[in-house]
Amino acid sequence: MAETQKPVILVAVDESEHSFHALKWALDHFFVSKETHKFKLIIVHAVGSPASYLGIAEVGSSEFVKALDSDLRKSAAITIQKAKDICSSKSVDDVSTEVIQGDPRNVLCEAIDKHHASILVMGSHGYGAVKRAVLGSVSDYCAHHGHCNVIIIKNPKLQH
Repeated sequence: MAETQKPVILVAVDESEHSFHALKWALDHFFVSKETHKFKLIIVHAVGSPASYLGIAEVGSSEFVKALDSDLRKSAAITIQKAKDICSSKSVDDVSTEVIQGDPRNVLCEAIDKHHASILVMGSHGYGAVKRAVLGSVSDYCAHHGHCNVIIIKNPKLQH
């Protein structure tokens, strides 16, 4: 008898504590014990290209662009390692990771389709309406354009 494939949960991570909080939430709610791992976990990290940091004109020496690209790769490796460490601390070792270059909105929606994900879990930066309008909201975009359920995790409010 063929083994049935587990539904896929994607968790979006970036350098923010918001995304790591969302990862911890997903692990606590969907990967409670080894016997009940009913989902396949894939962590996705979108990283911008050096050109996206330099602007459309791509102004900069080739040495600078190479250095920037190297820094972006190192930052991505640190982010993914932190995510893996969080998974290990919760006894979740069967995890796949992907680092994909591009706009996070597009990267995540494409990953949803590529992996036929059932759920995308992501953190909320908690921007206000004006900042969200100017910067754009990755979570809002994915909630409207992603072809799966999207769970947006807010950081808990601090008690005074």
